[in-house]
Order: sequence, then structure tokens, then C-alpha cells
Amino acid sequence: MTSARTVPVDETTARGMLPPAAVYIDGEFVPNATGELHEHLHPGDGTPLGTWNLAGAADIDRAVVLAQVAQKQWMRLTPAQRRDILTDVASALHERHLELAAVGTLEMGMPIRTSVLGTLGAIEWFSYYAGWADKIEGLVAPVPGTHDYGVYQPYGVVGGIIPWNGPALGLAVKVPAALAAGNAIVLKPSDFAPLSSGMFARIATEAGLPPGLFNVVPGGPDTGQALCRHPGVGLISFTGGNVAARSIGAVAAERQVPTVFELGGKSASLIFDDADVPRAAKLAAILAVAQNSGQGCFLPTRLLVQRGVYDQVLETLNKTASGFTVGRPFGEQTTMGPVANRQSFERILGIMARIASDHDGSLLTGGEAVGGDLADGYYLRPTVYYDVDPASRLAREEVFGPVLSVIPFDDEEQAVAIANDNDFGLAGYVWTESLRRAHRVAAALDAGYVSVNSLAGLPPAAPFGGWKASGHGKEGGREGLLELMRLKNVHIAL
Repeated sequence: MTSARTVPVDETTARGMLPPAAVYIDGEFVPNATGELHEHLHPGDGTPLGTWNLAGAADIDRAVVLAQVAQKQWMRLTPAQRRDILTDVASALHERHLELAAVGTLEMGMPIRTSVLGTLGAIEWFSYYAGWADKIEGLVAPVPGTHDYGVYQPYGVVGGIIPWNGPALGLAVKVPAALAAGNAIVLKPSDFAPLSSGMFARIATEAGLPPGLFNVVPGGPDTGQALCRHPGVGLISFTGGNVAARSIGAVAAERQVPTVFELGGKSASLIFDDADVPRAAKLAAILAVAQNSGQGCFLPTRLLVQRGVYDQVLETLNKTASGFTVGRPFGEQTTMGPVANRQSFERILGIMARIASDHDGSLLTGGEAVGGDLADGYYLRPTVYYDVDPASRLAREEVFGPVLSVIPFDDEEQAVAIANDNDFGLAGYVWTESLRRAHRVAAALDAGYVSVNSLAGLPPAAPFGGWKASGHGKEGGREGLLELMRLKNVHIAL
């Protein structure tokens, strides 16, 4: 597949690509039922991008009812027909990936180069799950004297809720799997990133996806509650914070509907003294600080370093983090953009002030906002604290910004103990040249995802999901598809 454009668009061109509305129901952008409007600001300079409508309870009801109708029609198609439509959708999204990336950069500030790569990665999820649509198999149980079999069937309408920190990938881990499994989906993006999801849905409709099968209803917590409470929603798939998860979980328990939760993280990255230390330290800094300005639940924001290479790692971290180019999201040289909104900007500055007063760690670099020509946006300097107390709030609580905590350790046993001494269990990272150690530590970490000697990635064929307070259920691979289906047993006497 090729794109009509070969270079990323500039900011002026991107502003001309913004959708006419944010609510997308039954194959078209529509005004919301309440008339509530939302002015969205570009995090790169704080200027308004425009005013869009957000969804309310009446919009949720209309979207779910129409999705129920569309889902029944979707299931009347053959698996091969559904596969071909989803394949066409993936191709159409690829053709317009630069447009999608540009709008994503405008709404949440991710540098355009990163946004382009992330959008292409998200579209791979559509291609991957298109291939699953005609390969869903059941099973036969060995029950004597009968023909006993199991068949996977869709839930009907999936209620998806995604965060603002990466709307393209957040959408991609939910929508194509739900559609391939035979469901319709009503997706609620955050009111902090309400625009690109509707564009994904419009392109999908234009490529042949039946109207009503993929609806977008952006909004805040009240909108999410209305979606979760709707009796037509058969499964809730949520990515976001733990406070919201508790509220959604209570609603799901009341309604007795299943959930898939991908929640927060305070992931540990372990550098052992036999690692390729310069490479490990450099990539650790990129992962924890520069990648999406640290706004990622699975990023390794705790760096555990064996004492024999501790000073060497600190030196590399300081040099690497200080060398990041913090700049405008559409700048060609920008490696780290702003955080996504003013609320996050002010919250992270408050955390930095608290760290200084509580003496949770020593500041190696950063720790402040960027001034000068960037003072009009939500820019923070790449920040590294060292000699961090493993029991401190800095080491235990999610910052969700460009802040890395460095903690020394003596041996493998202590490293694993520190890494696991946390409520979260989303991801773990191991840096060692010993294959035996890599397997030992990967097995010992309390995390649903472990990466060894590599950057983080979410390939669509691999199951991803957290343990402990980081959620339950899987997204990706066959396991992610089956999460969105229910197994029916049929018992026929012979």
C-alpha cells in the first residue's frame, strides 16, 4: 500500500483537515443532541483549533440503537465478505495516514514524525484483524453419545473508551478486533482528543464499512458513564486511569457485563552490569521521557540500575535527555513535543514541586517548564531524578509525563523485589546479555508484558494486557479477538 502524500503535512495544512464535527453516528458527522460545545486548544501553542460538539446521553442512546441494527446486518454477511470490507478499510486508512497523523498531532501534541509512525502502526492492527474475520473456529467436546460443540459468537455492541495520550493506537487496539469478531462498536474518545477518531470512522465508512457499525461519541466522564450504563452495550473495553476504572467496574458489576481493562502502570526497566550499558541507558531515556513526552501507561518510568554501572548510566542519561530537541509538534527536528493539555502540564509541574519539597530523589536534569519561544505551549524539560527512594511516591505513583526515576540495586534478587513492589503490573524491561538471566527475570516480574533488550512495541499479533492494578483481559492476537466473543456450547443427543 502507498500513500498519496510522501512527506508529513505542515501545521497550516493540517488545520484545514480538521473534521466539521466530533460526533460521528450512522455514517455521518452530526450535531449533538444537547448542543454542548467544546473549544479545543492546540497544546503546541495554546491557540484554539475550533469549537466542536461533544456527545451526551441522547447521542449515546442513538448510537447504540443504530449500532445494534448495523451489527445484525453485519452478521448476515459471510465471513469472507466481512474480511474483504475490513481489508478495504485498512487500505483506505493507509492511503490517508498522513492526514490522520496530522490531526492527531494537532489535537494532542505528539511530534508529527512520531505521529506518522504511530498511525501506521495503528493501521497494521486493522490489516491484522481483517485477516481474522474468516478464521474464527469453534471446538468439539468429547462427550460420549452426543455431538457437543462450542461456537464463538459476538456480544453485539462493544462500548469502547480510549484516552487522550494516543488516540490512533487506542482506537486501533479496540475497533478492528471488535469488528472482526462480528460486533459493532460505539467508541468514546476523550474530550481532550476528540477529533481523529471521527476521521478514522468516516474513512472506514467511505471504504465500505456499513454505517452505524463504528460510531464515535467523544466526551467526558458523564458520556462514558452513559455508554457503560446503556442496556444495549454487551461488553465494555476501557483504556485509562484507575479512578475511572473503579467507577466503570462498579457499573459493569451492577449490569453484570464483562469488561476488558487496560489501566495505568509504573513499569520498571532493569539494567544489569552485563548489559550493553550505553545502548540500554540511551533507549531507557527515550522510552521513559521522550516517547510521547512520557505519556504512556506501559513506558518504563522506573529505571533500576546495578551499582557497578550506576554512574555510567547516569552520565549517559544526562547526556541523552539533555540532548532531546523539545519543540513545536510540526517541527522537523523535534524529538519531544508538549504534553497534551494544560491540566496535565500544571499537574506535572505540581509533582515536580512536591518531589523537591519531599526530597524523593536528586535532580539530574530538567524539572521545569520550557520558557522562551515555547512558553505559550505545554512544554516540559526532559526530567531525570536519581537516588530515588523505592518507597517514595515518585517511585510508586504514575506521573504520566517526561519524568524518569533512577534507583540503584545490588543483585538480581533485589532488582526483582523492587520492581515487583508496586501496585501496578503492566510492563517490565530487562537489559542483559545473559540469556539465562533474561529468562529468569522475565519469568519473575509481575507484569503482563516483558521486553528484553528492545524498545517498547505493541505488535497486533501479540497479546498485551496488565496484571494487578494495571487491568485484566488482553488486546492483540487471537486472545484479544476471543475477549470480544462469548462461547456457546451446543449439546445434541445422537
